[in-house]
Amino acid sequence: MKPTRQFFVLAVCVPLLSACGSDDGERLPGSLDRHARAVELVVAEDGRPVPWVLAVEQVLHRDNGEEPVTLDPHLAEGTPSAHILRDLFEGLTSESPTGRVIPGAAIRWNISRDGKTYTFYLRREARWSNGDPVTAEDFVYGLRRSASPSTASNFAQVLLPIANAAEVLAGKVPTDQLGVTAINDHILQIQLKGPTPYFLRLLNHSSTYPVHRPSLVKYGSAFSRPGNLVSNGAYILKDWVLRSRIELVKNENYWDAENVIIKQVFYYPFEDQSAASKQFRAGELHWTYGVPNNQFKWLQRHYPDELVISPWAGSYFFGYNVTREPFIENQDLRLALALALDRDLLTEKVTQFGEQPSYALVPPGIGEFVSPQPEWADWTQAERNDEARRLYAEAGYSEDKPLRFEIRYDTGQNNNKKMALAAASLWKQVLGVQATLVNEEGKVFLRNREQMVLTQVFRSGWTSDYADPFGFLELFRTGHGRNYYGYSNALYDSLLDEIASERIPARRRRLMFEAERILLGGLPFIPVYTYVTKRLVSPRLKGWESNIMDHHYSKNMFLLKSVHEGEASAAAVERDEERPAEPEESVTEEVLPTATEEGQANEAPGEHAAATAAPAAEDGQASEDPGEAANSEEVPKSEPEDDGATAPAEAVPAEVEALPAEIVESPQVQSEAPGETGEVPEENDAAGGDSGSGEGFRE
Repeated sequence: MKPTRQFFVLAVCVPLLSACGSDDGERLPGSLDRHARAVELVVAEDGRPVPWVLAVEQVLHRDNGEEPVTLDPHLAEGTPSAHILRDLFEGLTSESPTGRVIPGAAIRWNISRDGKTYTFYLRREARWSNGDPVTAEDFVYGLRRSASPSTASNFAQVLLPIANAAEVLAGKVPTDQLGVTAINDHILQIQLKGPTPYFLRLLNHSSTYPVHRPSLVKYGSAFSRPGNLVSNGAYILKDWVLRSRIELVKNENYWDAENVIIKQVFYYPFEDQSAASKQFRAGELHWTYGVPNNQFKWLQRHYPDELVISPWAGSYFFGYNVTREPFIENQDLRLALALALDRDLLTEKVTQFGEQPSYALVPPGIGEFVSPQPEWADWTQAERNDEARRLYAEAGYSEDKPLRFEIRYDTGQNNNKKMALAAASLWKQVLGVQATLVNEEGKVFLRNREQMVLTQVFRSGWTSDYADPFGFLELFRTGHGRNYYGYSNALYDSLLDEIASERIPARRRRLMFEAERILLGGLPFIPVYTYVTKRLVSPRLKGWESNIMDHHYSKNMFLLKSVHEGEASAAAVERDEERPAEPEESVTEEVLPTATEEGQANEAPGEHAAATAAPAAEDGQASEDPGEAANSEEVPKSEPEDDGATAPAEAVPAEVEALPAEIVESPQVQSEAPGETGEVPEENDAAGGDSGSGEGFRE
């Protein structure tokens, strides 16, 4: 008698906020589509997908935005680095696909009554990728290294809730005075300087990851390179080809390896969203970092099931350098520029993906916190413009004596050029400002922003490292490693100290409200809009869910078979139930998909990403009227190399480009020319800040 097997069929739907389309999801005739429809997801009682719905080849191809500078967990900055580090390492806590805090390397923990002592019990089966056991001492060593002034981590501030962390970071006491203790091999105790409600969320940040001490001692700064890196996460760093790809493979020594389905992950550095979108449509990517802003309606119609728009705990803004002219001790001038920026126009005509105009720092949706709003947030734009002109004149500027300054930005994943161009156009139109746009290569931009010598106005923004408003507010603390604005206010700093230790939620929210009110009064930045995540995801990729932090672990994902290979597999299963078992290899041969069916290409997309980015996309121009191209519902004309419909090229919307602005744009500033050898970049300068923008900061 055959054993009874129970399975559940799930109607899997991709969560969309505004990306809706036809019911049948069919592409228009001639449309380029190499993402085959997925079979229906069937799961067993334990929630895992049954084997016969899974693709034979579990290889994930992810667009990762920009090239990481380093994969040293204590020096890495930027969202692209954070994505990879979550696959390579595991902190004491981890996150579920929905963003909920769950056990990581620690299977459980206790918190003392006063909220100041955390005791973590590590998994006894946890192993490093080389087979060594993961111990409490590994976490002690990692936390001390992260806090050490000699490491010079820009994210060491994440550790400030730990007892003596501030003194260690300042070099006043040695690292062995940090409040972390290994009770034994599997029990770690962390002493805090005060109750910290969000502390567990901090423990999946890369600055808290353990490091394998023998590897670090042996290889020094090269310990995080392929062949040297020993990690404790679900994957191992196998290869890194500069400007091409980063390859990870499943870590068979990971404590939960039997539940990790994706066996290989490729991360590709696409700085051009149009190129990444094109590779996705060609079936060479399963997941994009973002999408070209002006292609929203086209993608909405042609790829309704793949286009995913979700809220994100992040804010986009322009930063002021308040330590140099013309903005030092000139709050009214800073306010004049903030007033003259039409956020409705920018979100409707430039970003176009559902971003919400913002007049504060902390985005909505983080717990019960509600940000204060400046009085002028309720004014009409005409009223704001009138007040901006008055303040501009009082500051001593006029048509005959216009304000001149530079707007620095990097050409990254947020259409930064278009935003800088639009802002300069609005300031020219409303106030007569003469702004020069300075486009810098990413590493140069990040270095200049940190040094605060050349910057005046610059592209900025933040997505929090954890779901708490404090993650945004602490950026402007005096001396914070991410305070690129030069802002300093003693009252603001003292409020942050109170917030960090306050245990009563209602009082804590009031303190955060007051701190943000003070910050908005000083205005060291110009709030513009709150983020949404926007990407293309293959219908065959499951196991992930939208979450406000936009954290997605490859270990949770899996690829379903296409309908075509699923039909072949179903036929094979039916035959197996009707007759004695066939040799295993014969079944494999029947269901083995072709490269096209699996959505793979013969050439790795990262290797020719640069070649697919047309010059027109770099300049942000289209051959037809850009406003019409961005908003047309018709199938765009095909490019020569495509055999189907082609998405429109990126362009500055006509409503913005037509503004009467005379803007001088300087040539792009490049960093020192790196070698073309394909080697991993040197990591010694990572501490200098010329890496990405922090987990959190969407580049």
